[in-house]
This record gives sequence, structure tokens and C-alpha cells, in this order.
Amino acid sequence: MIALEAVGVSAGYGLTQVLWDLSLSVEKGQLVALLGANGAGKTTTLKTICGIVPASAGTIRYNGALISGKPVYQIVDLGITLVPEGRQLFGKMSVEDNLRAGCYLDRAKPRRAKNLERVYELFPRLKERRKQLAETMSGGEQQMLAIGRGLMQDPEFIMFDEPSLGLSPILVSEIFSIIKNLHREGLTIFLVEQNVKQTMKVADYCYVLENGRVVQRGSGKDLEADPKVREAYLGL
Repeated sequence: MIALEAVGVSAGYGLTQVLWDLSLSVEKGQLVALLGANGAGKTTTLKTICGIVPASAGTIRYNGALISGKPVYQIVDLGITLVPEGRQLFGKMSVEDNLRAGCYLDRAKPRRAKNLERVYELFPRLKERRKQLAETMSGGEQQMLAIGRGLMQDPEFIMFDEPSLGLSPILVSEIFSIIKNLHREGLTIFLVEQNVKQTMKVADYCYVLENGRVVQRGSGKDLEADPKVREAYLGL
């Protein structure tokens, strides 16, 4: 069953077009990755899916229902969550207040206590530091908090934008382990990530974006064997 399907999507910022006739799909329960160089349009793709950037052409459907053109809060309330690049936490608020800020919509409110307990089980360090200000935490802890806040929205479909950016190799492995565990639990995941080697290992399927267009697609193994991908993204 297809969870998310984008067909012929174009989008951008003012007069600057970033996405050109973009088509892709994510099946329910899949972990799909979007690869590409800086400036290829990966973040814009995620923002267009969740309504932050409006599509100027094409359609986006979630579980068969048209979502392109809907306001962000309605899209999130359907079960779609974005964990943004750069974490975008409320630095002067505590860890727990940041988490509670993630469950303000109708979908998440009834499960607030259960989801908070789940986040603390996934991230014991967040529970230990629940009264600490977010801005005083390490980069890895802040990324865990950003993921935890996303999970407080009770998502079925979660998008990650560069979750390992700026983290040490040990923390990168920890973040990928968390994403794999969420996938095993049944979450549908759409991942944008700079660490191509790690991403290809965990993804069920990959799309390669170049100048706002999908130029290649296939399993991680297939793309890893492609000479163009190896040269452009793996340095081989």
C-alpha cells in the first residue's frame, strides 16, 4: 500500500523554482531515502510534502487523499511529521516542555502521557535531563530531543532532514540505530541524509535528486553498484 505519492510536483521560493516535475512514492512501512548534493532540493521536497512550501504544480497524496494545498497543521494532524535540519528547538525551554510542545494538535493530545513515556524509554538521557534547558545540551542530545518532539506528534509517517549533521561518528551510529529501531516498530520513514554509505545500508529504496529532479532510483545495493553514484556520492 502506498503511504505517500508525489506526482509531477514543482515548487520553489518566489520566482526561484527548486523542484521540477518531481515524482516519488513511499510504501507503508518502508524506509525510503532521498539522496543528493547540497542544493539539490532535498529539504524543499520535505517542506513541500508537509505544506511549508506550496507546490506550484503536481499532486501529493497521503493514504490516497490529496494533501497538496492543505495547511501544515492539517497535514501534521494526518500523521505526517518532519524532524527538521538543525533541530529547531526552543532553547530557553526545558527538555520536557520542548517535548510537550510536540503534542499540541488534536491527533496527539489523547496520547500525550503515553508518548512521553515512550520517548523517555527510547531516550533515557532525556528523562534524566527533563528539567534542563535545551540550549545547554550537547548536539547529540539535542538531536534526540528533536526526534522525541517529532514522536510526540504520534506520527505514522516521519521525515528526517539530515539527522546526523554535525555529530561525531559514535553519535551518528547511535542516531542511525534509533532510526532503524523506529522502522522496525512499524513507522514509515522518509530520510534525507548526508551520510550516503550508512543510508544505503538501512534504506529499502532510494531516490537521487539532482537540480530538483529525480535522476536515479533503486535499492541501496543497486545504487551502490552504479558507477555514477559511486563516483558522485561515495568517492569511489
